Amino acid sequence: MMRPIEVSEFVRVPIEAVTVSVSRSSGPGGQNVNKVSSKVDVRLDVSKIVGLHPEACERLLLACKSRIDANGFLQFISQKTRDQAQNLDDAFEKIRFVVRAAIVRPIKRRPTRPGRGAVQRRLTDKKEAGERKASRKKSGNGDGD
Repeated sequence: MMRPIEVSEFVRVPIEAVTVSVSRSSGPGGQNVNKVSSKVDVRLDVSKIVGLHPEACERLLLACKSRIDANGFLQFISQKTRDQAQNLDDAFEKIRFVVRAAIVRPIKRRPTRPGRGAVQRRLTDKKEAGERKASRKKSGNGDGD
C-alpha cells in the first residue's frame, strides 16, 4: 500500500494526488526487460498537494512546464533499476525534490554599484595603461619614423 509523500513538515502529497502506471522498461535488465513491467510513470495533480502555498504552486508549474501532460498533471518517469519498487521510490524522490525546490522563495536580486575606491582604482589603472602605451610611441614628427 502506498503512503503519502512527505515533502516537509507542513507540505505533503496525498496518495489521491498521485496516479501510478507501470510498463516495460528500456533500461537495464537483459532478457528480463521483455517480461517484467519495471518502468514507473507517476502523474501528480499539483492542485491536491496539501500545504503548498499558491506562489509555490506557480513556481512548481513554471519550473516543470516541460513535464506537464495534456491533462495538466506533472509526469515523473523512472526506469533506473530492474525493480519496480525501487523505480517507484526514485520517482517519489524526484517529486520531493521539485516540490522542495518550489517551496523555497527565490531571493530578489538588488542591483549594486561599485564602491568609490573601486571606481578610483579602475580610473587609476586606466590612466597608467594609457601612459604605458603612450611611452611606447616613437618620438618624432609623426610620419611613421
